Amino acid sequence: METKKRVILVVGRKVGMAQIHDAAGNYVATTAIEIAPCPVVLVRTPGKDGYAAIQIAAEKTKTHRLSKAEAGHLTKQGCGPHRHLRELRIADSNDYVSGEILNVSSFKVGDLVDVSGTTKGRGFQGVVKRYGFEGGPKSHGSMFHRRGGSYGQREEPGRVYPGRKMPGHMGVRKRTTQNLEVLHVRPESNLLFVRGSIAGHNDGLIAVRTAKKG
Repeated sequence: METKKRVILVVGRKVGMAQIHDAAGNYVATTAIEIAPCPVVLVRTPGKDGYAAIQIAAEKTKTHRLSKAEAGHLTKQGCGPHRHLRELRIADSNDYVSGEILNVSSFKVGDLVDVSGTTKGRGFQGVVKRYGFEGGPKSHGSMFHRRGGSYGQREEPGRVYPGRKMPGHMGVRKRTTQNLEVLHVRPESNLLFVRGSIAGHNDGLIAVRTAKKG
């Protein structure tokens, strides 16, 4: 009988990318994520709350300004002030207890994780950089090097259809990279190394959870 996989959620910061050796001695590109201990603040159950979930806190602090509701909630749960609160719905929350600490040791080499972050901001960009449009002829006098082409219609319908790819703000969107393999765990430094790249700039806030499709 297959054992039930425990779902883990932690929040950390992207440190940067590095190369490490795999079991075969090959260089592998990895991303290092620093994950401070994340206490389980609240365990929700279907009987009491109508659904099963866990709520964790991240980045303990002394100076962060909390709202009265947040401060009261954390004090009631016996947890000090933290910068971030995250909640994850799971199938069964009976495996968790309030006050339990989740950290890099909750993962092991070979686990698959989903990593969520906020992409880098690129400002206002045209369609060539934003969507990879090819553009027009580059010859002299074409006047159509990096434009998007015709956007609208004629008299009918006389407007631009919603969803049309046009110049605009690029980046600063939440993106999740799925099924990244954990290649190395370093508990003494609170570092987790995953295969490949993830969204966001260095020191950006990152959420790591057990892979949904793993």
